[in-house]
Amino acid sequence: MRTPDPDWNPDDEPAVRPPANPGWLSDLELAEVRGRLPLLYVEAVPVRVDGLGQVGEVGMLLRANALGEMTRTLVSGRVMYGETIRDALFRHLEKDLGPMAFPLLPASPVPAAVAEYFPLPGISPFTDERQHAVSLVYVVPVTGTCEPRQDALEVTWMTPQEAVAKPVADEMEGGRGVLVAQALASVGALH
Repeated sequence: MRTPDPDWNPDDEPAVRPPANPGWLSDLELAEVRGRLPLLYVEAVPVRVDGLGQVGEVGMLLRANALGEMTRTLVSGRVMYGETIRDALFRHLEKDLGPMAFPLLPASPVPAAVAEYFPLPGISPFTDERQHAVSLVYVVPVTGTCEPRQDALEVTWMTPQEAVAKPVADEMEGGRGVLVAQALASVGALH
């Protein structure tokens, strides 16, 4: 049993205790950080591959945006402080596709593409009115059953050519249609 510290004074304790998960930001902290620093994100293009590793299908998430409009998007989310890229990628895949998706994470943390999102259009093909963000993009084979969770309503599987077609690209926010084409081209999925 430890003996109490005779010099301990409860008034010396910090008024605000650190959160249980120090990598997580409150909504207020996140808004402040977004206004000052670029944030790091991971994005995943879920795919189904054949026995030779050729991409046969691409999974696109369907969700409603803040305005209630239906849009297509990718698995995505922030990398938390102290979290590896691999862990962040796995966490967001499980969060968006469900625990039975069984993603096959890449052996290397080298992304298929890198996207830099800006709050103002015209600086890059990618925009996010909330923030300046850098996203590492991975093409990730999934072998299990995908049952969307969180704000995703469904996963639609389509051929690589359908996934990069203009009608689908136009449904994607922030230039993600360009990003899907870049990521699929990097793995030879577009002929």
